[in-house]
Amino acid sequence: MADFQSSELLRFTTAGSVDDGKSTLIGRLLYDSKSIYQDQMEAVEKASARRGEEGVNLALLTDGLRSEREQGITIDVAYRYFSTPKRKFIIADTPGHIQYTRNMVTGASTANVALVIIDARTGVVEQTKRHAIIASLLQIPHLVVCINKMDLVDYAEETYDKIQHDFEKFAAKLDVKDVHFIPMSALLGDNVVNRSENMTWYQGQTLIHYLENVHIASDQNFIDVRFPVQYVIRPYNDEFHDYRGYAGRVAGGTLKVGDDVTLLPTGFKSKIKSIQGPGGEQKEAFPPQSVTILLEDDLDLSRGDMIVRPNNQPDVTQDVDLMICWFSSEKKLQLRGKYNLLHTTQDMRCVIKEIRYKLDINSLHRIEDDKEIGLNDIARITIRTTKPLFADAYRTNRNTGSVIIVDEGTNSTVAVGMII
Repeated sequence: MADFQSSELLRFTTAGSVDDGKSTLIGRLLYDSKSIYQDQMEAVEKASARRGEEGVNLALLTDGLRSEREQGITIDVAYRYFSTPKRKFIIADTPGHIQYTRNMVTGASTANVALVIIDARTGVVEQTKRHAIIASLLQIPHLVVCINKMDLVDYAEETYDKIQHDFEKFAAKLDVKDVHFIPMSALLGDNVVNRSENMTWYQGQTLIHYLENVHIASDQNFIDVRFPVQYVIRPYNDEFHDYRGYAGRVAGGTLKVGDDVTLLPTGFKSKIKSIQGPGGEQKEAFPPQSVTILLEDDLDLSRGDMIVRPNNQPDVTQDVDLMICWFSSEKKLQLRGKYNLLHTTQDMRCVIKEIRYKLDINSLHRIEDDKEIGLNDIARITIRTTKPLFADAYRTNRNTGSVIIVDEGTNSTVAVGMII
């Protein structure tokens, strides 16, 4: 079961400007892969007829909020589940509007693959660049550039080639390892699940073939052992009188029974006595499994502490360099402002020590003379925390390398940060 979970579940997110066809593309994926129940299909057919539309509007399959259906845009992150004989999928359908970039970050943070959707008529626009930068910052391992609405440019190969060239030129400045391009028409179904007869010049994979076969097993960090303690289990009854288990989710590496471990922040050493998962005892645990670990020694560990390997430890630091995406439209980032900080299972306070630069979305240049960080801005800052973080660089571990910044007054999330 654990092996199935780690290798066969693919999470992917969609990103693109408004009206690029994200929701239609997901509707087409669900429809053509026969992942829709009959009653869902009938409801969408009725809704399409009510709106006086020709045929079936597949976007209605994913636009769950009523205001989205009325405006024809995606506002919130809609999660959809579907499966083919090869894999199970979780889709995070994220909004394209610039004011909803925060929702895109939320949907993308756990994804293996990002689909960046481009309208063939408009090509690479600012919002395309913004989404590509976020995908790069969030270290999404695989990027698929879906050049959509090819039917509206007469399936012209030169249009596809130009957009591919423009995107590659921009992406050369980004930290994106694996980029794949597919020309398609989500509305008509070209190259989504079924191969297009209108674009015989394209010899590559269809989208579903790519999603079913892309290699994701090595996307997690299986080398550096990181186990943040979420909860200490003490039953306090006669049957389990001496039971002390540490529950949490494996954030990195592979833990095995008998392994030597070090406990942070104390530095005490012990051995793993047993590992218990949802199905009972297991010999090993790896990301992203949730397990309970029992140690051979009776040591004091609490929520926020971390179990690691003796010779492979994270940075223990209170001064942290971050790339952040700012989420708040009401408040700007305050230099020397105090915020709450969430990191793995720890929460603490922090102060903004320095705003180093803001990123120009179009050119990727650093703007060092403008330190005003507002909604959707991406910036590099330095913070000081009230207690040490057990942190890795985000590029080596997305779990231990990310933080959430929360406004103390309103308790709303104002930024996410990637540790440099």
